[in-house]
Amino acid sequence: MLLDTIAAYGARDTQARLPEEVIHHAKRAFLDWLSALYPGTRTQPCLQLLGAHGAELGAGSSSLPGCATTAFPATAAWINGSVSHAVEFDDIYRDAIYHPGCPTIAAALALAEEADAGGRELLNAIVVGYEISTRIGAAVQPAHYRYFHTTGTVGCFGSAAAAAALCAPGDAQAMLHALATAGTLASGLQQAFRSDAMSKALHAGHAAAVGVRAGQGAAHGITGVPDILEGEVGFGAALARDPDWNVATAGLGERYNILSITQKNHGCCGHTFAAIDAALALRERGAGADDIAAIRVDTYQTALDVTGNFAPATAFEAKFSLPYVVAHAFVHGSVRLDAFAPARLADPRVLRLMRRLALQADPALTAGFPKMRAARVAVTTAAGDVLEHFAPYRKGDPESPLSDAELNDKFDELAGPVLGRARAQTLRDAVWRLDAMPVRALRLAADMPRS
Repeated sequence: MLLDTIAAYGARDTQARLPEEVIHHAKRAFLDWLSALYPGTRTQPCLQLLGAHGAELGAGSSSLPGCATTAFPATAAWINGSVSHAVEFDDIYRDAIYHPGCPTIAAALALAEEADAGGRELLNAIVVGYEISTRIGAAVQPAHYRYFHTTGTVGCFGSAAAAAALCAPGDAQAMLHALATAGTLASGLQQAFRSDAMSKALHAGHAAAVGVRAGQGAAHGITGVPDILEGEVGFGAALARDPDWNVATAGLGERYNILSITQKNHGCCGHTFAAIDAALALRERGAGADDIAAIRVDTYQTALDVTGNFAPATAFEAKFSLPYVVAHAFVHGSVRLDAFAPARLADPRVLRLMRRLALQADPALTAGFPKMRAARVAVTTAAGDVLEHFAPYRKGDPESPLSDAELNDKFDELAGPVLGRARAQTLRDAVWRLDAMPVRALRLAADMPRS
């Protein structure tokens, strides 16, 4: 069965001496996850989750970074997974339309700290979770994404694989049953994207907690259905259409998907990124916001379905508004956390430019989704000149990755205001040495967000 092959790989790489390039990219993923997590501690649903689980805080050894406390692993994974998805700066595996870091790393960190594991064990678990879940995700796309949020569904496999790697290292049967149990608990509906609610972020936390419990249970003998993926009424049949299960095992253990992760360069929905990049390129060429008479954005249909909101009323809605973020890019030259402050949402220059913008689905770009995430932006100036830029991929995609230095800068920008500059830089430098230290040496539970 499919899970036999996947689990055998997971058990192997749990204890393997992985290539240094792979370990390096696991460190990149962990640092990038922390970059998204820390600003999330200052917004919803972090405070609500801390209140809801107040009686559980201070127990266990699994940290809630930035919150100066701990919890038992499943609770820590639930909170950290949700918080790291809150500000929309988390990583992407493009082919699966999936954010692997939030569920996978939240689960892996919680169990690594609970077990007082070494950094190398944590990094191996992250790699195993990424490799297994990204392939399952790619196998069910694009049909799966019509109704389901991949991070909430496929994320359960990433977190379960990482959990099994730490709870039962080298045990293929425990890996199999953790994945099988996680598959039947997978959930997360696209409707959660369509209004200002906290549910979308909670999908990632739910997936992380499911994986922790599935991995812990499997290590103690709890069994799952081995054909949960390809069975007649299994995951693929219920949540996709004609999944290509060959994709789930192609290159497994030989070609590492963690080397091809997208790290976000803008603080909003990834479907808008190519258009933002094109807008910024045009701005560099002299397309000033006050001189623009019209903007046309051609991109793939899913981007319009998810982000075609011309009247965002809240920060959450603005993050999923292609007209807003493109207009903001022209006016302010970036789309970072400050783009969603109340003053920016009400900026008359941005609002005026949004009214001059038109969206159009391009058949060729639509056909290329999800492997291709492109956009073409054309600007007509007040003088009648037309400027156009085509972005075939996004800054941060494998074709144009963020460098280690750019990831460091991103961490400093996002975590620095929460931790303070000195502590943020100390932690950042420690992450790059993580394979040579115990995970608890990071002291992630010691940091309280600065007021």
